Amino acid sequence: MSLKAQTAEQIIPNISNALAQQHWEEASNLFRLAVDKDLFKAEKFFQEEISPDCPARTEMIHQLGFYCKGSRNYEKAYDYYKELVELRPREVIYLISLADLEVILGKENDALKTYDKILSIDSNNLAANIFIGNYYFFIADKEKRTLDSEFKKMQSPTRMQYANYRNELARLVTTEFEKAKTFLEKVVRQFPSVEAKNTLDKIHAVELESKK
Repeated sequence: MSLKAQTAEQIIPNISNALAQQHWEEASNLFRLAVDKDLFKAEKFFQEEISPDCPARTEMIHQLGFYCKGSRNYEKAYDYYKELVELRPREVIYLISLADLEVILGKENDALKTYDKILSIDSNNLAANIFIGNYYFFIADKEKRTLDSEFKKMQSPTRMQYANYRNELARLVTTEFEKAKTFLEKVVRQFPSVEAKNTLDKIHAVELESKK
């Protein structure tokens, strides 16, 4: 019978046979089929039969995480990718998936740390530069909006208040806006991103404003 036509119960004994013969790639491929057929049964087999030192374990965790992410079971996928990154801390493909899940789950600060780690391995990584550039731009833009709003409330600002406003604007330009600019410039050097270019134009406009 074709493997694709078999149930998870029929595939799982073949995984055990492949493992017994140390055919790790074959076992991983069979496990992927079992995951596609029945996640619950595949997970049960993994938890009960796959030891921490099994050479096929890492790829099997990847299959579980990938399937859960594709099925929008983000919490479970997150747990699997966390484990993958612990096992392979410099594997960029796992780190990117983990960071993506952190963003989906609203863990932006964790995502920032993960993307920072990616850049420590691959400084030109496109996904990491896009996220971090936009992250710092969002912080800077939010602070500027608050700064502008508070200044506009002053009907007759004193020279000291105006000076404070200008100093805070200059600080934003040289800190968060500058960080955002650095990362987004890396993006446009690699990829003609219209969104990144538009954001850089906004940063440039703030820089000009700060020099008036």
